[in-house]
Amino acid sequence: MLTLQDVLAARERIRGLVGVTPCPLSEPFSELCGARIHFKLENLHRTGSFKERGAANKFSLLAPEERKRGVVAASAGNHAQAVAFNAQRLGIQATIVMPETAPLSKVEATRKFGAAIVLCGNNYDDAYAEARRLQEEKGYVFIHAFDDDAIIAGQGTCALEILEQVPDVEVLVASIGGGGWLGGMALAMKSLRPSVRVVGVESSHLPKMRAALDAGGPIVIPNATTLADGIAVKRAGEKTIPLFRKYVDEIVGVDDEEVANAILALIEREKTVAEGAGAAPAAALLQHKIGGLQPATNVVCAISGGNIDPNLIARIIERGLVVEGRRVMVAVRVPDRPGMLAGVLATVAAERANVLEVHHNRAFLQGAIGDTEIDLTLETRGPGHIEALIAALKGKGYAVVRR
Repeated sequence: MLTLQDVLAARERIRGLVGVTPCPLSEPFSELCGARIHFKLENLHRTGSFKERGAANKFSLLAPEERKRGVVAASAGNHAQAVAFNAQRLGIQATIVMPETAPLSKVEATRKFGAAIVLCGNNYDDAYAEARRLQEEKGYVFIHAFDDDAIIAGQGTCALEILEQVPDVEVLVASIGGGGWLGGMALAMKSLRPSVRVVGVESSHLPKMRAALDAGGPIVIPNATTLADGIAVKRAGEKTIPLFRKYVDEIVGVDDEEVANAILALIEREKTVAEGAGAAPAAALLQHKIGGLQPATNVVCAISGGNIDPNLIARIIERGLVVEGRRVMVAVRVPDRPGMLAGVLATVAAERANVLEVHHNRAFLQGAIGDTEIDLTLETRGPGHIEALIAALKGKGYAVVRR
């Protein structure tokens, strides 16, 4: 098993190659979560995630003969970019196998670092199998995303920075994919500060690490999709499971709705863009899934990455606004005659709601042939504003249904 010395050696190797990311205190999240929340912003690396650490360490250890053979890796996106970036830096040929479902933004970002891209399968495990096949066929050096000692040691350097930036840290919260990042960090953290409580967060749709710990070894979780694509791994690593058993205190799960809300909260309150996997620890804190926190408890919430597709951000923002009552759709039934729309809109305007979309539904309306239904998408100030708006419309005699 890895030791603290491996992590310390990794830090010396990557010094000057990988930047130190900030770990500021967040006043908005501290108020929301009831503890002193610090964000370790790994999304600010050149390639947008912590994966740069492990890749830099692994590439530093490649022998000249291995560099000549070229490398191959499987990744849903972040490891792909880290491998491609380091290969380009050293002039090494890199082939990256990514799932066909990988976000376009991650695929294109990897391609820009000069790697050859192969799209295969619907998830990380499909891509992994193809990468292993190419390794055998072409003689490439395989760079594992998480089940590799050099990768794990490199990821663990993040904890060394945290201890320097927040010396009185009491709780560390980070996401779990295959386990390389938190496994390495937990090893370093517990070796230097045994009192720190280490909490892992995984998608409740893919609880592979919890299943592995319960079963005593890796368990393959059936196919499942998750918004947190960066941790959408069906099987925990052979090398990471012992690290979790020894150094990680607890594991909690978050669902996609909670992750989406956390992404929106990070954008709106912290001015930070995080992908699903990066927002998972924040989701656990926002949902108060980590017990025992007090207002003075120093918590470091590690944001693993920020490589998220802009289209997905747009959908998350739209959905989040609906959940928070800041956007609503109502259907108003009125007689189909001139002036009725104007009356409805006048009531909406009087309640200070902003009209985003208007749609007339005549052909598919059930009921009187002389009626029409006006579907309104409105920008509102919150649930109370929506209730007041609907009450005002009903007060004018309109039949109103909230969609």
